[in-house]
Amino acid sequence: MKRGVLRAPQKNCLAAAAHRVLDLSVKTPTHDVIIISESAISAKSAYTADMNTSMLDTARTAIRQAATKLGYDSATIEGLLEAEAEHVFEIELSNGKKFPAYRVQHNSKLGPYKGGIRFHPQVTLDEVRALATLMSLKTAAAGLPLGGGKGGIAVDPRGLTPAELEELARRYAKHLSPHIGPQKDIPAPDVNTNAQIIDWMVDELTAEKGEDAKATLTGKSIAGGGSEGRAAATGRGGVIALMQLLRYLGKADQPLTVALQGFGNVGYYFAEVLREYPNVTLVAIANSKTTIYAKDGLDVTQHASSDDTPKLEQLDGFAVADKLASDAVIGVNADILVLAALEDAVTAHNADTVKASVIVELANGPVNASADEKLAKGGVLVLPDIIANAGGVIVSYLEWQQNLQGVHWDEADVNAQLETHMQQAMKAVLKRFDQPGATLKSAAFEYALTRLLDV
Repeated sequence: MKRGVLRAPQKNCLAAAAHRVLDLSVKTPTHDVIIISESAISAKSAYTADMNTSMLDTARTAIRQAATKLGYDSATIEGLLEAEAEHVFEIELSNGKKFPAYRVQHNSKLGPYKGGIRFHPQVTLDEVRALATLMSLKTAAAGLPLGGGKGGIAVDPRGLTPAELEELARRYAKHLSPHIGPQKDIPAPDVNTNAQIIDWMVDELTAEKGEDAKATLTGKSIAGGGSEGRAAATGRGGVIALMQLLRYLGKADQPLTVALQGFGNVGYYFAEVLREYPNVTLVAIANSKTTIYAKDGLDVTQHASSDDTPKLEQLDGFAVADKLASDAVIGVNADILVLAALEDAVTAHNADTVKASVIVELANGPVNASADEKLAKGGVLVLPDIIANAGGVIVSYLEWQQNLQGVHWDEADVNAQLETHMQQAMKAVLKRFDQPGATLKSAAFEYALTRLLDV
């Protein structure tokens, strides 16, 4: 085991902020870990720390249970849980504003690290660790030659000017420049980041490295080398996975109702693609403010917005729909509950209110470990995040391939490849689900672990 402290090169004014190196203690893993820690990181609220610790514990609990069932020894399991590298630093803008920043590179046994970058005030190291771990499992479960990583900055981007946001994105990319690349680590957008932010990062890395950096990041704009179909990929992939599960259950042609928590990019496109299946009716949608309910269905394509993805209140059906509390969506009377917001949406405290027989985890870690047990006892099937929301990373992989090959595929081709990848992954998971005592989550985790640990 070796521990080291690395400092990013500081060549120009973007790296002008002073750095103070901290000595962070870590548990000794079974493989080398480099802890990169620069500057002091401000503490989060107890609530946020508890929430993110819960998410990390949920991921690790699921891995330990699945790996133990598969017969792996404790040393192998604990080794898999440790990240290969953690980058923890502070970004200081030219106006003196400071923000904690992270990049966790969890596992690269199958290929370069892959995972998004989120800008959110509740980002912590434990959250990023959990998400990086899940990305390792997600890329493995999706059958991709990629590893798992995740990054983030603890910031509310709504409080930044456009110039500050650009500077923040560029500084983040510059700091990580020595540690990311087409065959090292390939970041992407996540919560509160988008193609514009990724384009800024690509531009910064191109200037820093002196070569085209398009293949270093995915989720770019089309003009910047992005892929067709990327915006809708996670939502579309979720629909593909759900419909394959329903076919397996013999329910694909039955009239079914859906409640959707989360109406950002992922939630909107899930709802839009779901309209391709007229027997499945979306009856409820929730955002952070309210839940709207309409028993005859909600059409997300009818709205007053000029943007591709409207706000909930811009839907034509908003005014006449019943209005409920934001968290009421968890207990709405629907056959399927789709969770497309943030982690820990369903816990032991509200699991008993779930009326759906199927839950789709489009967010990362929206059902925690304490709720899993309750839901399983109640006969609720949980389609886990590492499969349900893999559409995004699959199309990210396709974008990476296009950049490496210098080609650009049309949307129909991308969607067809996405469907093939999702169906193959679901087929492998459902095969394991057939085994006595298996849940969808255990089946997905076991399949992913066999790919990671049998390399």
